[in-house]
Amino acid sequence: MPIRTRFTTWRPLATAATAALMATLLTPVAAAHPETPRQSRPVHSYDDAIREAVWVDTGYDGDGDGEDDRVAVDVVRPREPAAQGRKVPVIMDASPYYSCCGRGNESQKKTYDADGNVVGMPLYYDNYFVPRGYAFVGVDLAGTNRSDGCVDVGGHSDIQSAKAVVDWLNGRGKAYTSRTGGERAKATWTNGRTGMIGKSWDGTIANGVAATGVEGLETIVPIAAISSWYDYYFSQGAPLYGSGPDWLSDYVNSPDARTKCDAVQRELVDGAPRTGDRTRLWTERDYVKATSKVKASVFLVHGMQDLNVRMQHVGPWWNALAKNGVDRKIWLSQTGHVDPFDFRRAAWVDTLHRWFDHELLGYDNGIDREPMADIERRPDQWETSRTWPPRGTSPTTLRPGDTERPGVGTLGLRRDHGTETFTDDPALSETDWAAHIDEPTDEKAGFVTSPLTRDLRLSGSSEVTVTARSSTPTAHLSAVLVDLGPATIRDYADRGEGITTLTDRTCWGPSTPGDSSCYKETATKTTDVDYTVVSRGWADLGNHASPWQGRPLTPGKAYTLTLDLAATDHVVPAGHRLALIVAGTDKDLIDPPADTPTLTLDLSRTSARVPFVGGTAAFARATAGTASAAPAPTPLDGVTAPHTTHRVPKGGR
Repeated sequence: MPIRTRFTTWRPLATAATAALMATLLTPVAAAHPETPRQSRPVHSYDDAIREAVWVDTGYDGDGDGEDDRVAVDVVRPREPAAQGRKVPVIMDASPYYSCCGRGNESQKKTYDADGNVVGMPLYYDNYFVPRGYAFVGVDLAGTNRSDGCVDVGGHSDIQSAKAVVDWLNGRGKAYTSRTGGERAKATWTNGRTGMIGKSWDGTIANGVAATGVEGLETIVPIAAISSWYDYYFSQGAPLYGSGPDWLSDYVNSPDARTKCDAVQRELVDGAPRTGDRTRLWTERDYVKATSKVKASVFLVHGMQDLNVRMQHVGPWWNALAKNGVDRKIWLSQTGHVDPFDFRRAAWVDTLHRWFDHELLGYDNGIDREPMADIERRPDQWETSRTWPPRGTSPTTLRPGDTERPGVGTLGLRRDHGTETFTDDPALSETDWAAHIDEPTDEKAGFVTSPLTRDLRLSGSSEVTVTARSSTPTAHLSAVLVDLGPATIRDYADRGEGITTLTDRTCWGPSTPGDSSCYKETATKTTDVDYTVVSRGWADLGNHASPWQGRPLTPGKAYTLTLDLAATDHVVPAGHRLALIVAGTDKDLIDPPADTPTLTLDLSRTSARVPFVGGTAAFARATAGTASAAPAPTPLDGVTAPHTTHRVPKGGR
């Protein structure tokens, strides 16, 4: 079933005749072959490519110096089309990292010649795509590298930095040949058709620009990207990090910006209180709410074990795009915060090439008729889904049950009564809870199915509703779904987050002395485990009445709260068990509350809604049969405990 089955139409240029005409205008290959080409070819010289810098007027004075900010735009484009009067489309990566921190697994930075034109452009996009008839544009976000302005972490300045460039590429904006001069630069060499790509913060900018509905942005490829900045810093009121966006802004601001951006820094502090309350600042940085404006197609890539930009950013964004009829494609890996170039290199480059050819050149290469989703089921073993989540997926309400062993309950379809009590231990994490799932412990409440008699697939976002009494005025809750059973998985908790970097290199396009297309190969890093955490969610119980504001709890009073768990796609194999764990602080994944509460769950008013392929009937079939005896309470092996230092949404590993 092709991708287009989820929507009324795929978004072609128009007709096959139009596509053929566009191809004729764009590549000499089409001139030699009158039929519509299916793939762009490397027919242009990379050595002779035009390299130039312009500064685009954003129309915004973020640093308050009385002048509109100009952002630096470095361009690499093929010389031949310009000489022949033909116009080319653009692939664009707008980033805050081009000078401070680097891009990609090897942390590359831009380098320049004596005239200020880019010599070394990070990543392989220019090497690979410029010979194929594309221009590549690297944009320094406002406040970074050679741009004016201030970094405001996903706000108006960040997004306008890139949107203004799309406007300029389409003849609607102003640009200059220098940062302060008055000589104008025009983008007469492009047809304006732009695709944005980037990992982490870069991909986040692509999401934000698409949410403006800017004309000329045809597609975005967000990799491990944020869809709502509130959800990067908080989860339903529970803080995920001990710092706010002001720290991140200072981290990437250029030295020049740091001298001018005190007012912006103060706005980031005042607008993002560590209480977890939602404010106007977070509303401005919520791109999900603006999906009705999105016109660009979306090719989304994310690691299902990404504990930096977590999978919480996928479900709401993906579902909102679907609701608004946006054409979509998705890859979901078992990695952490890793680029597909570093976990599935050859397949990724080929797929991305075909995607841009279809979306920007209008080639009928069939990618729109292929399955919507690629999912890594086991390390380096991928399967496809014609739609995602698959048709026939529906939520099933699972209910916890009490047993004679405190903290070790059942999980099934029948409502039970009773209570479970646990005490928050901020020194423990999800790995500690899962490792002792079959043991009565004081710090968690665990609920487990019998061994499954057949495979059971989860696909999409889950939610867990709890009714709990806290012994203190503050309490944080965590809920995790766990696959209990032996498996070999990518070691996402390792430093490489599922990959190991090797010394050998492979090359992806031509190179110049100042810009190599050759990158270190990677290998899959695996580990053998007895359990796998499938999905996670966190919340402040004080946000029970409102997602916008937390309130102190009355000790002993019952409160009901629904925790949103991250989207995933996971098969629990026959013979394994599925577990739900409810606990307090998930060490290093959320910050602890002010108090150390003991929480009591009302099991009759606690449940999980889990999207199974086949729905309730599939769960019932998989759990049918005689219940087995409880396993011996032996600790289970998993990945090392998740850890954070000062995570940033960065494009390196």
